[in-house]
Amino acid sequence: MLEKELLKNIVNIRAVMRDSSDLIIKYAKAGGCAICVLTCDGQIDADRAANLVFRPLTELEGSVPPERLSEMIGGELLLACDEKPVTSATEVIEAVLAGFCVILIDGAETGYAVGLQGFKTRSVAQPENHRNIRGSREGFVEALHVNMSLVRRRVKSPALTMRTMKIGSVSNTEICVFGMEGRTDKRLLRAVTDRLERLPLSLVLESGFVQPFLEERHPLFSGAGATERPDTFVSKLYEGRVGIIIDGSPFALYVPKLFSENFIMLDDYVEKPVFAFFIRLIRYAAFLIAILLPGFYTALANFHPELIPDPLLRNLAAAEALTPYSVLTECVILDLFYEIMREAGLRLPSNVGHAVSIVGGIVIGDIVVSAGLVGAPMLLTVAIASISGYIVSDLANQISLLRFGFILLGGIFGLFGLTVGAFVLLVSVCSLDSCGVPFTSPLSPFSFAGMRDTLFRADWHVLGRTEPDLPGGNVTEVRGNEK
Repeated sequence: MLEKELLKNIVNIRAVMRDSSDLIIKYAKAGGCAICVLTCDGQIDADRAANLVFRPLTELEGSVPPERLSEMIGGELLLACDEKPVTSATEVIEAVLAGFCVILIDGAETGYAVGLQGFKTRSVAQPENHRNIRGSREGFVEALHVNMSLVRRRVKSPALTMRTMKIGSVSNTEICVFGMEGRTDKRLLRAVTDRLERLPLSLVLESGFVQPFLEERHPLFSGAGATERPDTFVSKLYEGRVGIIIDGSPFALYVPKLFSENFIMLDDYVEKPVFAFFIRLIRYAAFLIAILLPGFYTALANFHPELIPDPLLRNLAAAEALTPYSVLTECVILDLFYEIMREAGLRLPSNVGHAVSIVGGIVIGDIVVSAGLVGAPMLLTVAIASISGYIVSDLANQISLLRFGFILLGGIFGLFGLTVGAFVLLVSVCSLDSCGVPFTSPLSPFSFAGMRDTLFRADWHVLGRTEPDLPGGNVTEVRGNEK
């Protein structure tokens, strides 16, 4: 608890902060009373602090008792909209580190924290990953309260609820949990909040730190979605999801997430339903091509050449006869080389990233074939699969692992291995649920109502007359106590 003697309070606060250099302490007098203003360097807006705090306090005339001055600051003087009392050194430090300006009065046991946050943030810009042709160009940024305002601008209704809390015992990262009254299942909202409150992490720097605690354990697929787009985030809230925005991360999380949502984009809702159906069909086909095509080609070449038409088989045999490696070895080498190039392109600075494309195109596209290290048919197969994987960007990592796994299965066991692998993958995905909602719904279990916006999108004349809901139906079981 704070004491009435100002000097003792400052000594205690300095001790807890270990004389950190970014703790700024300014002594002054207001109404004849000694006061102290505590701020954190770089966390507040200096101009607002001068106009809203320093000037009103120093302009107080006459002699005012400490308790009376405390009452004036807490009630009569309107210093800022965000103002709260603090009664302990811990509360003072938490407020200062969060960008508040804390006022302590000599002779009063209560201080006041005034919200004057003014740290530098990145301006709202177009999302880097989730781009669209039509619609908003705004994306989330790293500042939590800016992101909250982006969501509120799109839902000007009291039905949208926000609850802020802090996670991480060391980082004290502020997060906001979103729900939609009348749409979000209360058990789901309570389960997600319980998981966040029991988060066993001391440091939270990104939404990826929290995501594993919001999903069921699965080696590949995630039951928690992430998006950079406020409009996508709001649409998920309206469907009954729970949203989480974390300070310091431009990616907002929402649960539950379904498998079919990886193939649905915002542009699908501004085009004609027929075109949306065609594009979604292409996305599903591209996903299957990306994970199965290299393994399928390897299986046919190694074990089932009789399934290949004779003219094509002669061309393939002629190309492979010039290479020193087996078909499986070629496929593994090309796939690994592609993954190396992809990772290098992601990590290199943008001003030299184009060099990866140039070198990769020359090395893979010309030299390795001309040198006879790999065959042109295998190069074409891996290239088609790699390009197809870009279409479903949210599953890029899963596609890379699945493609490599199916290459090994097809090269070692043939079509039998591919069939068994696909069956195991299908069973594994169908057995996964996200916060009580089946991950593969509305396909399994099948729901006719949910199919109106899965593979085929119904017209807005139909969608506008029906209330959006989780495609898997109501939440029947929420496992909020497992993590």
